[in-house]
Amino acid sequence: MHRPEWLKVRLKQGPNFTELRRLVNDNQLNTICESAQCPNIWECWEQRTATFMILGDVCTRSCGFCAVKTGRPDAGLDWDEPERVAKAVKQLGLKFAVITSVNRDERTDGGAPIFARTIREIRSCCPDTGIEVLIPDFKGSYESLRIVLNAKPELLNHNLETVPRLYRTVRPQAKYEQSIELLRRAKEYGARTKTGIMVGLGESMDEIRTLMADVAGIRCDILTIGQYLQPTKLHLPVIRYYEPDEFLQMKAFGEELGIPHTESAPLVRSSYHAANQANLFEAPKGSPVSKLISIDQNPNAPKIPTATKL
Repeated sequence: MHRPEWLKVRLKQGPNFTELRRLVNDNQLNTICESAQCPNIWECWEQRTATFMILGDVCTRSCGFCAVKTGRPDAGLDWDEPERVAKAVKQLGLKFAVITSVNRDERTDGGAPIFARTIREIRSCCPDTGIEVLIPDFKGSYESLRIVLNAKPELLNHNLETVPRLYRTVRPQAKYEQSIELLRRAKEYGARTKTGIMVGLGESMDEIRTLMADVAGIRCDILTIGQYLQPTKLHLPVIRYYEPDEFLQMKAFGEELGIPHTESAPLVRSSYHAANQANLFEAPKGSPVSKLISIDQNPNAPKIPTATKL
């Protein structure tokens, strides 16, 4: 199946791209832009924006769409990594930083403490920088979610990726209901929430609409929808390329459902235009960093034991 014209990207390495690559390499950091072969890397890096990938570059899951290396990580947590990420954010002069990770299912905490420490390190050296975290499902651990939320990121992102029927093929080690519950609980505790899906893996438009209704039902603030592109021949094939007008129809349906912002276009990815999306929910003037209520201080938070899973 030939890639249509609207999905072809011009590769252009300008001075900002080159500088950012050097900065990432010098600080021994990983980015999802490189590891997942994002088609927007040239545009985003030239605009001095990148999504840092923490917890190493080996994922314990084997999702059928993802180009990140899969296996069992050799090392434990790198506790110096958060400081290196914060240093890079400062050197880049970022006003908004996106942090994601591989899955670390061999750990009961899923690496959540590194997420929290990274947020706090960035906050310490760059107090005016907004932070979005794109987290894994932590295998349903309520305690891991709480660790991340208590570090107070501006946006809590967790991708649904695809419709429930396709989970066994696309996300075999994940559960749709578990991911929905994670987003629901994050919203329940006062977080601004975000999720994203890919289309073109064999889903129907009715299934997409049903998923979007689920997203609206948990009061998610931002939904991103983009075309799936096969990273290698070993990954799932593209079943269908959606037309640009169909993405506009999905965006309009999101608005009908009351989702505050739906970003829908062929090359949209979870972190694409993340800073612009966050600005839609900018904190009041005089408060550059929005305040998320700590779970431990939220009087409306249900009392759930630490061991409880989502």
